[in-house]
Amino acid sequence: MNASPNRIRAAVAASGWVALAATLLPDGSPPRWLAVLVFVCLGPGAALLHPQPRGLRPGARLESFALAAPISLSLASLLATLLFLAGSFSVPAFLVPLAVFTTVAAFLPGLPLPAATRGAAEPEGSGTLRFRARGTGDER
Repeated sequence: MNASPNRIRAAVAASGWVALAATLLPDGSPPRWLAVLVFVCLGPGAALLHPQPRGLRPGARLESFALAAPISLSLASLLATLLFLAGSFSVPAFLVPLAVFTTVAAFLPGLPLPAATRGAAEPEGSGTLRFRARGTGDER
């Protein structure tokens, strides 16, 4: 399934607003914490990295999503620290700036990942796995 870049951008941009809307659910509700957790852990980083202008090779997709998590958590930590130092931390005060940042970043081109577009380590055969037939073990 190959989603269009505009659909990916719209989904990433909407993720912050969905997380903010989820805070209206009752405290401790699994949909509430799941939406907020997924957004805070992946949303801003995914907005900065995806979609890539030239696309990603198959081996680099997982690497780019793995990079989205530390970027997102770093931005969230910086924002939370600033809000705590200002004495104004609350869930909406935390999620609204993060959602605005994610929305704006989602509609900008992704940060260039030269290694990802040049090609991550991939097996031979243009991204497909090939398995060698193993003998009985007598060839050694």
